Amino acid sequence: MNSEFFYKQPKTLLNKGTGFLSDYSHSLNPYTGCSFGCSYCYVRQMPVSTFRQGEWGTWVDIKQDAAELLRKELRRAKAKGKVTIFMSSSTDPYQPIEHKEKVTRSLLEVMAEDPPDFLLVQTRSPLVRRDIDLLLLLGDKVRVSMTVETDLEEIRKRFTPHAPPIAARLQTLQLLADAGVPTQAAIAPVLPSSEAFPGKLRPLVDRVCVDDYFMGDGSGGKRTRALGIRSLYEAQGLEEWYDPAAYRIVYERLKQVFPEDRIYVSRKGFAP
Repeated sequence: MNSEFFYKQPKTLLNKGTGFLSDYSHSLNPYTGCSFGCSYCYVRQMPVSTFRQGEWGTWVDIKQDAAELLRKELRRAKAKGKVTIFMSSSTDPYQPIEHKEKVTRSLLEVMAEDPPDFLLVQTRSPLVRRDIDLLLLLGDKVRVSMTVETDLEEIRKRFTPHAPPIAARLQTLQLLADAGVPTQAAIAPVLPSSEAFPGKLRPLVDRVCVDDYFMGDGSGGKRTRALGIRSLYEAQGLEEWYDPAAYRIVYERLKQVFPEDRIYVSRKGFAP
């Protein structure tokens, strides 16, 4: 997907953790907008997207001088108490333009010098491997949560054609594990997958989080319904997977290979 890029000077970077993210003191988005433009992304339904001319996925704002701003805000926030950060809630911190712009890397450099109490890095991009050096400096104060919604590449292509291939994400989980970076696989949202999926994850991670549209879009599935996602499932005869009970299919399969206390559901899996 071709995106237009705009440079912006943000007034603030750390936002108060609310709603689904209220387990965190703050959320942090290095960009506004996201080139991956996943079909089911509920951010399409939020003001940040609906007030823009272009469709979600076709524009990205690059936040300039972000590191300096974060340095100040982080100091201020830490003076007030515990700081736990979710990066990112409404963009992927490792979308393609990060290769060139390195905004996310600059923010990690600040946090490596002055660590928050906890940082969760939520991404679906293999580019996170570039920053293993900085992630290791954060020790057990960081967790990389890699979105792997399915093990079936043809399903990935139908639902998120502009996102990185599944094999590259699994390989990245392997690299992070080998390096000693704390990780989890986030099957979020649950897409149709094979029975072999949990077995593919088991050698790579020791914790898994399962989430779906109904628990995870912050509106009981209403935002996702408004996107017309159901029709994508119907077109492929996969309606049974668009259902509040569908996550149980995956949960039961995971239980065959993971200890139950390492399988988290929805918000708990993303909490610090």
